[in-house]
Amino acid sequence: MTAEPWAIIPIKAFASAKQRLGVAFSDAFRRELAATMAEDVLSIITETPRLAGVLVIATDPKVIRLARRFDARIITDAASEGQTAAVNAAARRLASEGASTMLAVPSDIPGVTVTEIEDLLRRHRRSPAFTIVPAHDGRGSNAILCSPPDYVPLAYGNDSFLPHLAAARIRGLEPQVVPLEHVALDIDTPEDLVTFAAKGWKTRTLDLLRDAGVGLSPAKRRESSL
Repeated sequence: MTAEPWAIIPIKAFASAKQRLGVAFSDAFRRELAATMAEDVLSIITETPRLAGVLVIATDPKVIRLARRFDARIITDAASEGQTAAVNAAARRLASEGASTMLAVPSDIPGVTVTEIEDLLRRHRRSPAFTIVPAHDGRGSNAILCSPPDYVPLAYGNDSFLPHLAAARIRGLEPQVVPLEHVALDIDTPEDLVTFAAKGWKTRTLDLLRDAGVGLSPAKRRESSL
């Protein structure tokens, strides 16, 4: 396997994604949003020149069909056991195959850009090394670069950023923190949707939100539906 970094993207079944939006939005909208965000992320990550490949962790047939459209490699290792188990299993697999570095990103950062990912890859230090992009709220971990791929055990959750820093330090590494505006904005809540819509970043997700009237005043929503 090439020494260039591999990207890991765990994608849960669209039907069960984004439950925290369920009160404010319909199940149909949540499913479409999850699929659209994943498409935005896959389109950017697969276009990033310095990545050797993209590995999607999934079992859902709809997710697998989408990933295949982008020629992503698909594995099912621990896919049904949550993000932490899935990413760690994929990291171990990449390490066993000789990959030097893994980049783990979620499927709900639709504003991600090639420029930011390339910048992140350039800043990553020589192995062993750990680089992390915090979420916009300073609590989550929205991108992690780790060399070797399984050198630092990961543990995701709503407050994973500080524990990930601690995990790297336990392994003798000083983590490099890289704030990136587009990567930082993950979408979990209705407020996140409004924030994303206000950014105006040209994505499939923005088109979906505008069609749904997200971020518009009631008057503007009525106008958009005419």
